[in-house]
Amino acid sequence: MEEIDLEKSLLVQQLDALLTDEHNFIANLSNATALLYQEMSNLNWVGTYLFDEKNDILDLGPFQGKVACMHIKPGSGVCGTAFEQQQIQRIANVHEFPGHIACDSASNAEIVLPLTKNNKKIGVLDIDSPSLGRFNEEDQQVLTDFVAVLLTHL
Repeated sequence: MEEIDLEKSLLVQQLDALLTDEHNFIANLSNATALLYQEMSNLNWVGTYLFDEKNDILDLGPFQGKVACMHIKPGSGVCGTAFEQQQIQRIANVHEFPGHIACDSASNAEIVLPLTKNNKKIGVLDIDSPSLGRFNEEDQQVLTDFVAVLLTHL
């Protein structure tokens, strides 16, 4: 168990080191998604949806994986729900989630974390897996810490 905790805390440390002294919003989101996609096992998509206040929509941002849905309405699907409620959505089986938006039929589990800084809603970090029940409480905590560090660099 210690090795897993160390490995995951290293993920957060890697992100901080990677983004230190970089101030480009898109570059930082791009490298954050690439790091997660590269270092976390059993994923098929990692990406962001960014809030367009003018049009009240979440637009596809930097990501790793197959092509994806380009626009999601706040309150729709797992991403829109996480954004609207400003709460992490950890879904063991997306096919049982009311209103799930199937951008990739291979995705079976999903975790979505809101990206909010200084009370400004930026968007969400969306992570998909082909395996049912892929994300647990430990993953959620590590990803919460990951997002906290990411937000300091945005």
